[in-house]
Amino acid sequence: MHGFRRGRGTVGTGVVCVVAAWLLAGCAAPALPSASSASAASPIAGLRLLGSATLARTPDGVLQHFGGISGMDRDPASGDWLMLSDDKSELAPARFYTLRLRIGAQGIGAIEPLAVTLLRQPDGTAYPGLAQARAQPGAVVPDPEALRIDPLDGSLLYTSEGDRGLGLDPFVRRMDRDGRFVRELALPARLHLQRDPPRGPRHNLSLEGLAFTPDAQALWVAMEAPLIEDGPLPDAQHGALARFSLLGRDDALLTQVAYPVDAIPRTPTGGGRRADNGVSEILAIDRDRLLVVERCGYEVDTMVFRFAIRLYEAEVGGAQDVSAIDSLQQPGVRPLRKRLLLDLSTLSAQIGPIDNIEAAAWGPRLPNGHATLLLASDDNFSPSQRNQFIALEVIPSDTAAPTSSTFSVYP
Repeated sequence: MHGFRRGRGTVGTGVVCVVAAWLLAGCAAPALPSASSASAASPIAGLRLLGSATLARTPDGVLQHFGGISGMDRDPASGDWLMLSDDKSELAPARFYTLRLRIGAQGIGAIEPLAVTLLRQPDGTAYPGLAQARAQPGAVVPDPEALRIDPLDGSLLYTSEGDRGLGLDPFVRRMDRDGRFVRELALPARLHLQRDPPRGPRHNLSLEGLAFTPDAQALWVAMEAPLIEDGPLPDAQHGALARFSLLGRDDALLTQVAYPVDAIPRTPTGGGRRADNGVSEILAIDRDRLLVVERCGYEVDTMVFRFAIRLYEAEVGGAQDVSAIDSLQQPGVRPLRKRLLLDLSTLSAQIGPIDNIEAAAWGPRLPNGHATLLLASDDNFSPSQRNQFIALEVIPSDTAAPTSSTFSVYP
């Protein structure tokens, strides 16, 4: 869910060229042991628009409460897409959808809803909503935000942002394909709530991104915004640092790095004139690089928002391990370097306004061997927004073989 809580396709083509500008911050620091400090050239030369589509909810059936899509992944075995709603069991119990969605050189084909699956608690019951939780002290209300398929065993992992007001920690849980709880991952101590003094994740600005490394031996977990102790949120003049944690399959913290979130790039013009910017999803490009979705929402009328979305390539090599640093406000912290791949506003002429992009996943290979990328929006169940899907072709650089599996954890 976007930082501000709210109330309740057409195909186009085009080419987007890569912007080769590295953003640097901080001073020299030790390189991460898992990445080289002098990485090879990027395997991505640019991104080409294949097409877009929208999907409306229906009065009944699988799509009755479809919306709030904040996480998704593609099943390489079936080709189907799993899409996680961030509905906090308010319209319907917390859930994910299974859809058949085809991506090709001509864009996005027909979208076929297949099933809806409820997320289950450890006792096998569906998650309660806020009203039910208030009557049951200790009840866990989910705020689902990211979803990944484990390429080694096919199980699913998903995040919840928690709820600072209810004293609920964020979490990452593993479930089977039927939504049944398997286990909860052990997160680094800094990602847990502390009330007195206030430390840890801010409310509704917590675990937003998940990405397996290409060998599936580790999992990146991304914060949307800085921890309380890591400094203020981005504003129009200043960016901020958000922590990305790399966990081994035994949940051990392998490293933690700081990602430099941009200053707010748009000026709100209406309503309460609210705006924010933060990380809404991540993907692994290769061993040393992440694709990061930065999402800015800015108010143009009362409770009506527009969105500015930018895709960055972030280089892990050379970034400082900040896991032992109490506050990222201290001088000399060296974050990830990043390079702008695509500002989605450049696609508006072909596909119209860009919505609240919160989900991203690698898609199928095209006949030319190029990887594809699918983006999806969280419509916040708002009549002023839509469930938007955007398909992109990944144009490899001269150093990347067109048929390589660089861009996906799947061969």
